[in-house]
Amino acid sequence: MDSVLARFKALSDESRLRILWMLEERELCVCEIQAILGLAQSTVSRHLQVLEDSGFVVSERVGPWKNYRQNPLPPPLVQGLLAHLRSAAESFAEAGELRARARGVCREELCGRSVA
Repeated sequence: MDSVLARFKALSDESRLRILWMLEERELCVCEIQAILGLAQSTVSRHLQVLEDSGFVVSERVGPWKNYRQNPLPPPLVQGLLAHLRSAAESFAEAGELRARARGVCREELCGRSVA
């Protein structure tokens, strides 16, 4: 029961829903999400940790960045919740705007670093 509650709690925050909508578009690092949402780095990291712990996202370190993307093999409950989230996004203009911003953000410009 705790894992079910954790998954629903993960979706109960507006910023986490926005992050999931952006990750529908492509994988992003913390600095990219921070720039799009205008949140502090620690806040974005905390939201991503909740989403990762509940099975919605996975991360991978690539060079100086830790990339986050939606879990390609989510547990069945998460898979269903993501499907509902995708469906709901169709009626929210903000979801499309966030996806567009995710397409245009550039980590090299934000962080001043390049992949070595």
